[in-house]
Amino acid sequence: MNLPKIITDLVNAQNSFDSIAYTNCFSETAVVFDEGKTHNGRVEIQHWIEESNEKYRSVMKPLEYTENGNSCVLSAECSGTFPGSPIVLKFHFDIVDGLIQHLKVTG
Repeated sequence: MNLPKIITDLVNAQNSFDSIAYTNCFSETAVVFDEGKTHNGRVEIQHWIEESNEKYRSVMKPLEYTENGNSCVLSAECSGTFPGSPIVLKFHFDIVDGLIQHLKVTG
């Protein structure tokens, strides 16, 4: 699957539980929406991914990728320490200047 470098970097960071590398995929003003909560900026995003990594130990296996301009969607099988694992989640990205500006995770 041919993914943009920033998405590949994000998947690799997630799969190695590297919250710093994961956070560096986002712009300083990025916004993440996941599990009904909004996380604004890199500092909040880093706290969110650290907590998520500790709680779920989730890894991603990309299944499908589509893009339309600056917006793209990655469907990935996510497995970890949570009920129903593995599940397929959709990661809706807006990428600006090679960094993720917005991410919304949906089931």
